[in-house]
Formats: sequence, C-alpha cells, structure tokens
Amino acid sequence: MTDFLSFCQSYGVVLNRLPPVGRWVRVRTEDKPHHRNGAVKWLGDVGFVQNWGTMDEPAVWRGESTREVAQRVRRDSLAAEREAQRMAARAAQKAQQMLSESTLDIHPYFIRKGFPEHVVHVWKDGLAVIPMYVSTHIVGCQTISAAGDKKFLYGQRSGGAQFVMGMRGKHVLCEGYATALSAQVVLRNLKVPYALHVCFSAGNMKKIAQGLPGGVVLADNDLSGAGERVAKEIGWPYWMSDTEDEDFNDAHQRRGTFALAMELGKILRRNVA
Repeated sequence: MTDFLSFCQSYGVVLNRLPPVGRWVRVRTEDKPHHRNGAVKWLGDVGFVQNWGTMDEPAVWRGESTREVAQRVRRDSLAAEREAQRMAARAAQKAQQMLSESTLDIHPYFIRKGFPEHVVHVWKDGLAVIPMYVSTHIVGCQTISAAGDKKFLYGQRSGGAQFVMGMRGKHVLCEGYATALSAQVVLRNLKVPYALHVCFSAGNMKKIAQGLPGGVVLADNDLSGAGERVAKEIGWPYWMSDTEDEDFNDAHQRRGTFALAMELGKILRRNVA
C-alpha cells in the first residue's frame, strides 16, 4: 500500500492515505499546493496518478505482477478508457452549454490582473469561462472564480487542448490566460505578429509544441521549477522572470510593458524558427 503512496509522491502528488477503490479522486500537488491539481485512482493491485501541471497523461503503478493481475489490468484499462470517452463527451457538451448560457462581461480576476476593460464569458456564480479546443473542436473549459480559483470540467480532455489568440506570426506558448493577455500587449508594442497558445499547464505546453514548427515559451517561475524544466525540454528560446513564483503577467504588472518588450524582443530575435 505504501508503494503506491510513494509512487504518487514521485510525481509531486500529495497523497497521505489510500483513496477509495475504483474511482478517480482529485488531490493536491506540490507545485500547486492551493489547488487540487492532481488525480489518482487505485484498484488494489494497479493505480493511476496524474499531475495536471506536469503530466500529459496518467502514470501507471502496478503491484504484484501475475497473469491474473495482468488480465485484470487489461479489463480495467479498457473499462476505464470507455468511461473516459463518455466523460470527455459529456464535458465537451457541458462546456458548450456553459458558453451558450454565459454573457460577455468584465471579471474581477482579470481586473486584478491588470485588464479592467477586458471582457470574457461569465457564467453562473460569476465564473469566467475560458474555452479549450483541440483543433476546432471544443473539448472543455477552464473556469476562474472571482478569487482566482481555477478548475477544469470533470472528465474533460485537457492534453493537447488550448485557446489561441492571433492567427499568424511567432508561436508563443504560455500556461495561463492572463499571461497571454500581457503577452498580447507586449507583442503589439513590438509590432510582432503572433499566435499565442494558452496551454493551461506546463506539461501541456510540451504536447502543443510538438505540433508547431518552433517559437518562444513564456515560462512560469514556479517554486517547483516545473515551468523552466518544461521550457528546456521543449527546446525553444524561453523567457522566465528572475523573481521566484512570478509569471509573465505578474512581471508585466510589476515592471511595465516597455521593460518586458525589451526582454522579449531580444529573445524573439534569437528565435530563427
């Protein structure tokens, strides 16, 4: 039993006791301690763990390896895959419903982020709704409360999902929507055409990058180091704040457009992709 807990810990997922058998449970992670950004599922002799901030898909833990266990794993995996497909379809429908029921309005979270006039889809209870797409198909959304709590829809597909601002020019990858808004201001100041990809997590940036010819990464300076680690793994030129626990939007608010335009401009000139 302890082995599965240690396995989860190795992926930065905080799990102090075994979860109920047979269902996904959302848990905290070391890199996002104030959000339930991890998920685990335990079946007794096999388990699954995913840190949404750093992993594109779940990692599988296996206990005692026997023929009987292997057969059960195959059965459980097929059943889990079918259930995941059903849940993903429901989440996509829910996201479409939420957008249709939303109104375009300003939102307290983005006011605090330095964009008092920016309008987003606002749903019930004042939740901002950021749609997430794979190709042209909506697969889910990220909701943001007035206090800044961020969530995905239960069961939605997140790997490979993005929200894109701009249609041409330099490909710029970032985690958060507010970071993309700041990047948009800076890139317009530089008069650089762009395609800004909001990836919603550091791990998902890697998957998005695989389908692009090259570009620039705006990495979060996470306490865990995940932002810079992923940026290096992608292999593109990247910007990262020299202040710990700060992203591009935080730096934009603290230092202003001109300073960041000078820094990002130098990086863009190095990017020959």
